[in-house]
Amino acid sequence: MSVSKVRSRIFTLEFIIVFIFHFILMFSMYTTLVSISGVSMEKYGIGPSLAGFVASVFILGILIGRAVSGNFINKIGIKNVVWGGVAMFFLTYALYFLDFGLTFLIIVRLLNGFATGYISTALNTLATIILPEDRRGEGISYFSLSLVLASSIGPFMSFTIFKDMPFNQMLLIVFIIMAVTTVSFLFVKTNNSYSKDREVTFKLLDKKAAVMSPGILILGFTQSTIFAFIGTYTLINGYYLAASLYFIVYSIATMLTRPITGRILDNRGPVGLIIATIIFNAIGYYILGGAVNDWMVLISAAVIGLGMGNYQSIAQATCVSLGDKDNIGLSTSTFFISLETGLGFGPLILGAVAAYVGYGSMYQLMVIPIAVALIHFIFFVKPKLTRPV
Repeated sequence: MSVSKVRSRIFTLEFIIVFIFHFILMFSMYTTLVSISGVSMEKYGIGPSLAGFVASVFILGILIGRAVSGNFINKIGIKNVVWGGVAMFFLTYALYFLDFGLTFLIIVRLLNGFATGYISTALNTLATIILPEDRRGEGISYFSLSLVLASSIGPFMSFTIFKDMPFNQMLLIVFIIMAVTTVSFLFVKTNNSYSKDREVTFKLLDKKAAVMSPGILILGFTQSTIFAFIGTYTLINGYYLAASLYFIVYSIATMLTRPITGRILDNRGPVGLIIATIIFNAIGYYILGGAVNDWMVLISAAVIGLGMGNYQSIAQATCVSLGDKDNIGLSTSTFFISLETGLGFGPLILGAVAAYVGYGSMYQLMVIPIAVALIHFIFFVKPKLTRPV
C-alpha cells in the first residue's frame, strides 16, 4: 500500500478513539443538562428561571474552558491539555455527589463546564491534526457527528433509561463510562508541536477565523430556539409524535448528508455549501413556525438537519482553513465560542419574543436573522475564501 493511500485514511485507530472520547464527554454533558433543572427544583424548591440558570451556567463554563484551552494548546501540547482537562473533569464531576446547597451546585456546574470545554476544544483540534489534509473537510464532518449523536442519545437516555433512577445513580454510571473511555486515550500518540518556552498571549478569537464569527453566532442564536422551546411548542399544540421524534429525525438527516457535504467541501470548497445550508435552515424554520401537524414539524426537523446540521461542520472546517495554521486550537475554539455564545444567550432573548408573539411566529421570525447571516457571509466572508478547505 502506498504512503499516499495510508495518509488519506480517515478512520484510523486514533481518530476512532478521539471520536468515541468526545462523544462520551458530550454525552455526559447532555445527560445532566436536561435533568439538572428538575432535580434542582425538587431538591431546593426553586422556580423554573433559577433552575434554568443552574443548567445554563454550564455553558458559561464551557466558553471559558474553550478560550483557555485554545490558547494553551501551543504552549503545553494537545495531549497535556487533554490530560489536565481530564483531571479537572473527574474532580469537578465528583463534586456533584456532595450537597452543600444551591450555590455550591452552581459553582460545580460552572467548573465542570470549564473542564468539558477545555477537553472538547483539545479533542476537536487533535482530530483535525490526525486527519489527512486532502480529506479534512470530510473528516471534520464525520468527527462532528460525535456531538450530534451525544445531543440526541444523551437526552433520550435521560428521559427513558435514567428517568426513574436517583440522580446520583445516573451520575455514577456516566462517571464510570467516562473513566473507561479515558483509558483508551493512552493509545493516542499524535500530538502537535509546542514549546514550553512560548509566551502565552491570551487571545479570545483567531483574528482571521473570526470573520466567520458573526454568522456562526447568529445561527447558534436561532438554533437555541430548538433546544429551548421545541418541546413546549410541540406539546402545547398536541404534536406528541413530533415531540418524541424531533431530534431523532434531525440527527438522521444530519448523519446521512454530512459525509456527502464533507466530500464536496474537500473538492469544491465551502462557498456553495454554506449558502445552501443557510437557505435550508431558513426554509426549515419557516415550515416549523407554520406547522399544523406532526409531519410538518418532522419535515422541518429534516430540513434544519440538512441546513444547520451540515453548516456546523462546514463552518468549523472553514474557521480552521482561515485561521493561523500554527494554532489550529485557537481557530477551533473561535468556532465553538461563537456558536455556543449564540446557543447560550438565545433563549434569554428569544423567550421574551415567544411570550409576546407566540412560538410559531417566533420560529418564522428566525428567517430574518438567518437572512442577515447569509448577507454577512456573501459580503464579508466569501471574498476571503479563495481556496478549498
